[in-house]
Amino acid sequence: MELKGIHHLTAISADVRENYRFYTRVMGMRLVKRSVNQDDTSAYHLFYADAAGSPGTDLTFFDWPMARERRGTHSVVRTHLRVGGHASLEWWARRLTDEGVEHSGVVERDGRAALDFEDPEGQRLSLIDDGGAGDDPVPWDRSPVPPEHQVRGLGPVVMSVPMLRPTDLVLTEVLNMRLVRELVDPGYGPGAVHVFEMAEGGAHAELHVAVQPDLPPTRQGAGGVHHVAFRTPTEEEYHAWTDRLNELRIPNSGEVDRYYFRSLYFREPGGVLFEIATDGPGFALDESPDTLGERVALPPFLEPRREAIVANLKPIE
Repeated sequence: MELKGIHHLTAISADVRENYRFYTRVMGMRLVKRSVNQDDTSAYHLFYADAAGSPGTDLTFFDWPMARERRGTHSVVRTHLRVGGHASLEWWARRLTDEGVEHSGVVERDGRAALDFEDPEGQRLSLIDDGGAGDDPVPWDRSPVPPEHQVRGLGPVVMSVPMLRPTDLVLTEVLNMRLVRELVDPGYGPGAVHVFEMAEGGAHAELHVAVQPDLPPTRQGAGGVHHVAFRTPTEEEYHAWTDRLNELRIPNSGEVDRYYFRSLYFREPGGVLFEIATDGPGFALDESPDTLGERVALPPFLEPRREAIVANLKPIE
């Protein structure tokens, strides 16, 4: 039983209109699901991905009116987005400059070319050459970004903890990840970074753990990350992960039906919220593939409240 890689990452925005503009018009990603936080229906839950909303391509946001994140440890500190080669990174460097987005220029990190930047709310992002690893995405034909340069999916996610040992035990002994190397001064801030792999490895299946005991604890807010989710391919394995957490007496959410996928949440010892999520049923469950994200989509248990929920949401275009 093994996790297949990053499933999605969910972050926080306090400016949903600018968020929508940046990720669709600057980053060229498709809004594949315009829904609400199922536990707080006053907030949007927006999913940006490839054209089909393929597992492993989703960068999602809760729309919460919060102050900016206070950066620190016990948190996710950088999210990588995969692209298909050095030429794409050079193209992106020019595009970000043209869009007024400050960036690092193309740098070399852990044997891969990367480009660091932030979204308008300070969400820390990097584009990274994935060497062609991972599933091939579905290009979006209405993207302002040419197909050969579009974001291919999520790459390594970087998290910060004050101590490695407790987190290492959960990653290796509970989640069956492998510690494969250590990076010294990789540019994520002070401290060494330990690289953990899932499945066959590759940029799409890595979790990077920065050990930063001298940083203050983070205060969650806009521009920060809420949780990171890992892929489990089948319902059978999803149930097996639930049994595993319960047998090991790890506090968890229990199985949660998010309609488009099944979820299981728990917090690792360093304070970062993890989710194990199934690949299916997928975002086309209640919408045509051609019109994904064009209307507010609600799971069936929220449909009786549609009128009130939609009336409480602000427009994003």
